[in-house]
Amino acid sequence: MSGAASTSARLRPSAPFIMAEPALRLGTDIVDVRSVESSIDRFGRRYLERVYTDAEIAYCCSDASGGAERFAARFAAKEATLKVLRPADWRPEWRHIEVVRQDGGWCEIQLRGPAATLAEEQGIQIVSCSLAHERSYATAVVLGARRTPSPDSLSSDHA
Repeated sequence: MSGAASTSARLRPSAPFIMAEPALRLGTDIVDVRSVESSIDRFGRRYLERVYTDAEIAYCCSDASGGAERFAARFAAKEATLKVLRPADWRPEWRHIEVVRQDGGWCEIQLRGPAATLAEEQGIQIVSCSLAHERSYATAVVLGARRTPSPDSLSSDHA
């Protein structure tokens, strides 16, 4: 066998490579603040109540400027959360994904109803989120981790 042929044979895998499901999932999104502001101007409370929870609306409206940047950041976080959850045939309602601002200033994601069920079925726990906004754009990053079974639950010895 020539040198080139033997090298080729060694580099060729014998079976297809199948990547395991990653332990972490990352979702990110960027939103144009003007598009959210336009939706608020055009549809008012109907838009807000379809997308945001009462607590999100109260927090965002507490801003003297009207809160479009805050609403946009929360919309980006909801989209980023969906990228972590990866729904196949249906998408949870926006209000089932809530951005909860903590006293220290950071935010966390709270899943409810079908969004929480979807996360549970996939073994996903939302670990962290980060939101940022300025005059024109808002962005969010959401990190989810797959729950792994404990070594005890993998044991085949059941008494």
